Amino acid sequence: MKRFLNKMKDPQERKYFCTMLGAKLLGAMAVFAVYYTVKAMLHGSNVWADDATTAPAAAAASAAVPAATAAAAATPAYVNPINTVWVLVTAFLVFFMQAGFMMLEGGFARSRETVNVMLEGIIDTCLCGLLFYGWGFAWMFGAGNGFIGNQYYFLHNIPDTYGTTGVPTLAIFLFQFAFADCTSTITSGAMVGRTGFIGDLLYSVVVSGLIYPLLGHWAWGPDGWLNNIHPAAFHDFAGSTVVHTIGGMIALAGAVVLGPRLGRKFKRDGGGPMPGHDMTIAALGTIILWFGWYGFNPGSTLSAMDTLGIARIATNTTLAAVTGGIVAMFVVYPRSKIWDCGTTCNGLLAGLVAITCPCYWVSPFGAICLGGIAGVVVVLATDLLEYLRIDDPVGAWPVHGAAGVWGTLSLGLFATGQYGAPTPTGADNSAGSVVTGLFYGGGLTQLKAQMIGSACIGGSALILGFILMYAVHYMTGTLRISKEGELQGMDIHEHGGAAYPEFTTGA
Repeated sequence: MKRFLNKMKDPQERKYFCTMLGAKLLGAMAVFAVYYTVKAMLHGSNVWADDATTAPAAAAASAAVPAATAAAAATPAYVNPINTVWVLVTAFLVFFMQAGFMMLEGGFARSRETVNVMLEGIIDTCLCGLLFYGWGFAWMFGAGNGFIGNQYYFLHNIPDTYGTTGVPTLAIFLFQFAFADCTSTITSGAMVGRTGFIGDLLYSVVVSGLIYPLLGHWAWGPDGWLNNIHPAAFHDFAGSTVVHTIGGMIALAGAVVLGPRLGRKFKRDGGGPMPGHDMTIAALGTIILWFGWYGFNPGSTLSAMDTLGIARIATNTTLAAVTGGIVAMFVVYPRSKIWDCGTTCNGLLAGLVAITCPCYWVSPFGAICLGGIAGVVVVLATDLLEYLRIDDPVGAWPVHGAAGVWGTLSLGLFATGQYGAPTPTGADNSAGSVVTGLFYGGGLTQLKAQMIGSACIGGSALILGFILMYAVHYMTGTLRISKEGELQGMDIHEHGGAAYPEFTTGA
């Protein structure tokens, strides 16, 4: 023991020990993953069940195959074709947001790390798809308990339709995969320019395969505990908390653990943000994200038959976006005397993030109000990071973290008390299901529920984010690229070529 303690005083020995321990733990996890994968393939979706209980179920399922095959010739009566097409089309729109994220982050980044941003966006999507297929969907949307689901591993034994939606479970999976992918991509925005590619792979696996599905189950799972708090349940219609706050808080943790990029000088020290290399693609990425948001928010009805609800959501989404962009631009102008494109883009996105939670329950006027406040919030949050000397190249935490929290709380203020929830055949606006905020006579009841949900999910995401980033940083040493690699440029150092080789003049 004395020899061990003496060795731990040596930084090199300590790093070697942590690396070996981490490698052994990862190896053990890989063995268990292979075991449970094979078991799931052989015995069905519930990989934690005993063989004695899964074997009869597997035998019964095998016996039912001929009957199921015969019945598959016609569309079952409980499958709603219109709603299915609606969910798939909006899933494609949400997936296309990845192009927007990649262009936005690439434009705000320096030219020498553009390839890195693009490849991270692609590989994060690939990883998320496999992880969400394996167990992410099971943990998030399977029935289990208030904290984790326990069904549908590797999409085994899934029902034809999910719950009472009338939409095939596979379509719901595809829609929710696109949401999960957004969370991991949001995380990478604050870590642009100095994150090693191996480190990015490691934290992406944990974000997509563990943190997002577990915390998401609390609010969106069929038996999530936030759905059952009294006297009012927590509401997050399309993900201001579940997608954006989770991604933004993990991004903040990553930016803090990484530290600023080399050469980054903050305003307190006489400097300012490093300019992005191409505002053309950043602005285009912003508009692509806005377009994708018309799948993100209206698609969350999971029903094309709630026509008034879809129209209201799309209109609210638009009004919050335009107000957020205008307000952010005018808030910044007096201090710099310039009309800043980057700030306007982030203000627009902050409005979109904020309206994502309350979009079904607020009026167009409420959307304008909360979108305008989001434009102020994103500027103040950016100022706070600058004051604290936290380097967030694209504004991931101000846009998604801070505006996500505001959007979640805004439901408790601006919900009109007219709307309940979408159903497969239309809206349920019965007296017991409507959501009413403080400004419309609802008191503090809904606001308290929103505060509980935002604090629990956002706080947990921040804590888990710090644990994750410190673990990757100290156990593998791969979270931050070397000084030499950053000076040379990540594209050349990590990926063997520049994004713009014709214009490269040197490091």
